[in-house]
This record gives sequence, structure tokens and C-alpha cells, in this order.
Amino acid sequence: MSEESKTYAYFLGCITPNRYPGIESATKKILKEFGVETEEMIGASCCPAPGVFGSFDMHTWLPVAARNLAIAEEMDLDIVVTCNGCYGSLQEADHLLRGNPKLKEETNKILGEFGREFKGTTKVNHSIVVLHDVIGLDRLKEKITKPMNDVNVAVHYGCHFLKPSEVRGHGSSETPYILEDLMQVTGAKTPEYKDKLMCCGAGGGNRTADAVQSLEWMRQKLVSAIEAGCDCMVHPCAFCHLQLDRGQEEMEKAYGIFLNFPILFATQFIGLAMGMSEKEVGLDQQVTKMPDKLLK
Repeated sequence: MSEESKTYAYFLGCITPNRYPGIESATKKILKEFGVETEEMIGASCCPAPGVFGSFDMHTWLPVAARNLAIAEEMDLDIVVTCNGCYGSLQEADHLLRGNPKLKEETNKILGEFGREFKGTTKVNHSIVVLHDVIGLDRLKEKITKPMNDVNVAVHYGCHFLKPSEVRGHGSSETPYILEDLMQVTGAKTPEYKDKLMCCGAGGGNRTADAVQSLEWMRQKLVSAIEAGCDCMVHPCAFCHLQLDRGQEEMEKAYGIFLNFPILFATQFIGLAMGMSEKEVGLDQQVTKMPDKLLK
């Protein structure tokens, strides 16, 4: 199958369909522009969350993740995701099972009770990697109709996209480049800012366990971006999106501070640069409002 006609099993995860369907809409629209199709993974569950679930009970986490991988294998398709947590969980489960025959045997014994088997025939892809490596920067650039030349973007990668770097395979976690490349294709600039590689504040259960600390980490990161002259933040993770967008509303309720710093998933920003409307990419459903320079 040629890359131009490639089809992926789209692992939606929890937050994309339930809280930010615009991420799904923007991603599907852009992929389709380049002949890349997506198919729903019928019966897929939560990934499940790697930071908390995987840390506390690996032998429950692993079969659940493996079951999701097995669904894609039955479809004979590679997976594409729009959440770093899903990316981390599914890719790490695949990595562990491929490299540990005993774990694979134990996991398949459990899956076998439900008529499934992990074989190790699917690959877990992040949507921004598909844009960068499969579709390619040159082809993306051809579709840009509304260049973002006067926009400064604070890129935020999130933890699970970058680490562990030897499993993710995107180079050093200290010097990431994929988001910068994608933003530059749109004409946008990507200034460095103090807390660029800092967590959004939600990871590892922190958003649930310690709301005060979680919001403070988020505030610190956003203020650093604002002080660097950035107009918005662009990221590749639905969970980070929830924290950085909805978290600003929570911060206003708790502390009377509302930054209204625009938060966009990477495909939402690229969609705007390709001439899609705010509504088409789901930005009208968010807490943070987009400035005119993004919607020109």
C-alpha cells in the first residue's frame, strides 16, 4: 500500500471523543486531505493510563493495553493516536511484549479467555509523527493557504511523547524538533521559553491528587510562554489539552486569574493554516478563545 493511500486504526482514547471532539475532527480532515484514511477501532477501551495505572499494577495494565493492540492487529492496520498518554501506554506495552516472551505468554493467556491474542504485528504511531514523517513537510506546505507568519507559537510536547526516548524513537528528549518543524511549515515562529519541556501539570495523577500544585505548574508554564511573547500554545496531547484549556477556567474559579492563553492541538493549528474555519477544527468549543490573528 502506498503512503498516499494508507489507512490507520484510529485509537481515540477517552478525552478526544468525550471532551474535545474537535481534535478528532481536525485530525481526520487533515489526514484525508493527503489521502490518509482512518477506521474506528470497535470495542477499544481506555489505553489504559500509563502514569498511574501502569505504575501501580503492570499486570492488569498490560493485558488491557494488549487487548487494544490486538484489535488493531485483527483489522490488519497500524494505529494512530491523538493523545500522548495513549501513545505511551500502547507503544510501551507493545515494546514490553515484543521484548519479553514470558510477559507475552502470560498476557496472551489472559487475552485468550476473551478470544484475542497479541501477535506484535501492529505499529503505534502518533498523529504528529504521521504528519511529519509519512505525509512530509513539503506536502504539508503545499496545502497552507493562510500562512501564520505573524504568530509566535509556544510548543509543548508533554511527557509521554518524549520519554523514554529509546522507545519513542524521536531523538533526544532534550532537543525535540517535530512540533517546531510542523509550525514552521505554517509560517509560524517558535520562540524558546523557560519551561518548554515542563509537564503541563496533570501527569501522574497530579491533576486529581493535588489540584493546587497541578494548577500552579500549569500557570507557571503558561506565564513563561506569555513572557516570551507567544500568542498561543500548540501541543500533541488530548490530556494536556484538557489541563491547559479547561485548567484555565478552573484557575479562574479557584484564584480569580484567567489568562485566556489560546491552546490548540497541532492539527487544529495546521487546519487553520490550511484554511479551515474555527468551527471545523473544534476551537469554538473551548474555554480559551482564539485571537483574530489566528482566525484571519
